[in-house]
Amino acid sequence: MYQLPDFRPPKDSIIDSHAHFNDERFEPCREELFAAMREYGVKKIINCGTDYKRIEECLELSRKYDFCHTAIAFHPSELPDEEIDYKRLEEIIKSEKVVAVGETGLDYYWRSDNKQRQKKEFIEHINLAKRCRLPIIVHDRDAHADTLEILKEHKPKGVVHCFSGSVEMAREIVKLGMYIGVGGVLTFKNGRVLKEVVREIPLESILLETDAPYLSPEPFRGGLNHSALIIYVARTLAEIKGVSVDEVLRLTKENAEKLFGI
Repeated sequence: MYQLPDFRPPKDSIIDSHAHFNDERFEPCREELFAAMREYGVKKIINCGTDYKRIEECLELSRKYDFCHTAIAFHPSELPDEEIDYKRLEEIIKSEKVVAVGETGLDYYWRSDNKQRQKKEFIEHINLAKRCRLPIIVHDRDAHADTLEILKEHKPKGVVHCFSGSVEMAREIVKLGMYIGVGGVLTFKNGRVLKEVVREIPLESILLETDAPYLSPEPFRGGLNHSALIIYVARTLAEIKGVSVDEVLRLTKENAEKLFGI
C-alpha cells in the first residue's frame, strides 16, 4: 500500500521526470493513487517504456490520464534477441503523446556480456531521438566511462536519470547542456556522492524523478514509491543548496517543461 506525505506542496509544483506507473505493483491502487497525487502537487508524470509491451502500457496510461506522458525505448539490460525495429518506434513517436526516447543507455551491472551491442543500440536510440527532435533519457549503471564517451561524441539533448556518477562526470554532463536526474537516493544515508554532485551543479541542470515504484525516499525507503514523495527529495535538495523548497520545485519544474516541451 502507498503512503502520502505529511504535508501538501503547492498545486502543480511537481513534475516526475522518470517513472514506471505501468508496473503491476500499481494495479491495486493506481487510479486512487493518481487522484491522491494530484492533490499533493503532482502536475505531470513521464512514464518510461522499456520494450514493446511496456511501451504500449505506458501509452495507454497517457491516453487515459492527461497528466501522463510517455518515453519509449529498449532498456539496455532487456535488449531483444532480434533486431530492434527503429522505424516502428519512429512511427509510434509520430502518432502518440511521446515526449522522449528512453530509457536507453548502458547497464554493465545486469549485463556485461554484450557491451558492444548495448553501445550500438544506445547510439541508434540517440539517432532516433535526433530524427524525431526529442530528448533522451539515459540509463547508466556501472558504465560511466562508456556512457560519457558516447554522449560527448553524439551530443544529444536529454537527462542522465538516477545519476550515480562522480562530481567530475556530472560537470561534463552539464557542459553538454544535459540534465542530471535526482531521486530518492539523495535522501539516503549512503547517498554521500550524489549529495556532493548536487552541491556542485546548478539547480538549472537538475530534474526530479522517482523511478517509481523503486527507490522511495526516506522516510519511506523500501516502500512503494510514487510522484508525491518527490517532495522529500526536494526538501533534501533545498537543504543542500541553501534555498527554499518552493525554489527547488519551481526551477526543477521549469527544467522539465523546457526539456520535454510539456
